[in-house]
Amino acid sequence: MRKILFWGLLPVVLPQAIYVRKKAPRFPAANGSTLGVFGTGKEFRLVAIGDSIIAGVGATTLSNALVGQTAEQLSYLLGCKIVWNAVGRIGADSKQVIEDLIPQLPRQSAEFMILSVGVNDATSLFRVPGWRENLAKILDTLRSHSPRAIFAVAGIPPLKDFPLLPQPLRAWLGMRGEILDRIARDEIRGHENAIYMPLDFEVTPESVSADGFHPSEESYRDLGEMMARGIAERFKMIASEL
Repeated sequence: MRKILFWGLLPVVLPQAIYVRKKAPRFPAANGSTLGVFGTGKEFRLVAIGDSIIAGVGATTLSNALVGQTAEQLSYLLGCKIVWNAVGRIGADSKQVIEDLIPQLPRQSAEFMILSVGVNDATSLFRVPGWRENLAKILDTLRSHSPRAIFAVAGIPPLKDFPLLPQPLRAWLGMRGEILDRIARDEIRGHENAIYMPLDFEVTPESVSADGFHPSEESYRDLGEMMARGIAERFKMIASEL
């Protein structure tokens, strides 16, 4: 029944999607350097790769976006120095991450990695088998780049609640996002030291930026703390087993 509803709404939501794409406000990526440092002590590297969440849309600088906030909290939780690097692009889907962003990764391996991808696959109607295949390829390639890294994979945010999107497009994309998110959870389970981090924050005027689609700096701070705690817990668990 859900599948019938999903495809039955397609003729209705396509005109809405075209209208939103033309009329929606387009915020730039965050300002500032794509490199940064937080903390002192033993040095660890954090690399973030992916879509507009990694590019920091909705934040003034990358230090105030997901990568910077994760790095700051991680340096506090582990009592160390975190050198961070962001490789993000607005609108990047899984195919573009593979073809365009992965080649831009720094040559040096990292101890921690963040991946954000999937929203643009959902909005572009990328086929489900292709999404699963591309996500697996991204994780395998990142593993080859940084064999000992802990990978934190951001879930797809709650598109069904985003104020930018009119109904029924909002509900339709919400269903689409949930499908891809479940596939991501299943795929991540099969990759060593990859952890799924849900982006299921409550959508309020304070939690989204003025474009009605991307996180606000307040949300980036909360998401960065959650991301850092997940990474730190896995890091400490691994360290205790050595």
